[in-house]
Amino acid sequence: MTQVQIHFQLQRPLDESLLGKIEQVNTLYGIHRVRLSPAMDRVTVDYDATRLRPADVESALAGVGIPIAVQAA
Repeated sequence: MTQVQIHFQLQRPLDESLLGKIEQVNTLYGIHRVRLSPAMDRVTVDYDATRLRPADVESALAGVGIPIAVQAA
């Protein structure tokens, strides 16, 4: 297992329904943890790089409606 972190900038604040959808991303095989920054302007995802690529993580977040943009590490 190779644990990696990737950061995404939020394009707009999350409402209650979107906050709940973050939990759906946590259920994806290979994702270990999804965290919001204290300012609630970024999302950090810890994932297994032997199972997922950054594009897979981005797709999982976008797929549930999280308004993200890739942020340089």
